[in-house]
Order: sequence, then C-alpha cells, then structure tokens
Amino acid sequence: MKLCAVLVTAGIVISGCKASSPGRIETSAMTRIKHSITVRGKDVPNPLPVSPASIEHGKTAFSYYCAACHGLDGQNTGVPFAARMAPPVPLLNSASVQSYTDGQLKWVVENGLSPSGMPASRGILSDEEIWSIIVYIRNLPKAGSLGEPAMYSGETVPQSDSSNQ
Repeated sequence: MKLCAVLVTAGIVISGCKASSPGRIETSAMTRIKHSITVRGKDVPNPLPVSPASIEHGKTAFSYYCAACHGLDGQNTGVPFAARMAPPVPLLNSASVQSYTDGQLKWVVENGLSPSGMPASRGILSDEEIWSIIVYIRNLPKAGSLGEPAMYSGETVPQSDSSNQ
C-alpha cells in the first residue's frame, strides 16, 4: 500500500512538471510586469534619427546578431525552431514587442530577457549598433521579403582557407 502511494505521488509530481504554453491571463500578467517592472529603460530616448542609413545599419547589425532566432525580417521567417521554443520567439512587429519604448527595447537587447531564450548583447554589440537595431525593429520589412537566413536555407557559408596556417 505504501509503495502504491509513493508511485501515485511520483506520478502526480512528474505530470505537474510538464511545460505548457501560458494562458491568456498569465500572458497578460507577465506583459504588464515586464512593461512596468522588470524591463528598464522606459524613458531613455533613441539618439539615432530614423533615416534610410540608420535603418540599413540596423538591418546589417540585426542580420549578424538577431537573424538566427528572429529571421532576417524580424518575423521568424525561415527559423525552424522559433515557434517551438518555450516561450516562442516573438514576432518583432507584434503589438506586444512594438509597445515597448525604444529605451526598453535597448535594455532587452543589451541585457537579454529571462526566462526566454533572448541572450544579452552587452560587450558584443556597441550602443550605436543596438540603437540602430531598434530603428530597424521599428521599420521592419514585409514578412518573408528578405528570405530566410543562409544558415537555414541550405546555402553554404564560405570557409576560410586553413591551408596557410
């Protein structure tokens, strides 16, 4: 009888460990918490003007640092795992992402966002690169218009010639 109780308890504990997508109420609560408490930088303005040059600079920096998870267009185009992550990789043109201020988006790019898979870029990207990425995020192209990242398209990436080493 004692063994049966232990097995039932273990089964309940194990089934309770299953990860599932958050519901509407959980999502709403976390969004409010992130916007008002955990994500800082709300009042920090972007020093870069919106111009074709700053958008292009942001697109270039984004393609190097962000495209592996967000696709070249910021809308997960061609990223095979984006929807399967927990939480899923957000569409950067979504209302939930676009509702952050520029300063908050910079803070997220710079510091990462836990418990999501968003890594911190502090020490990797310069302030100017981060601000230009924010300009690009505010001016994303049409979904799918840039294709998928080369790493997922089957295109080969040129290898350096190691014979000279």
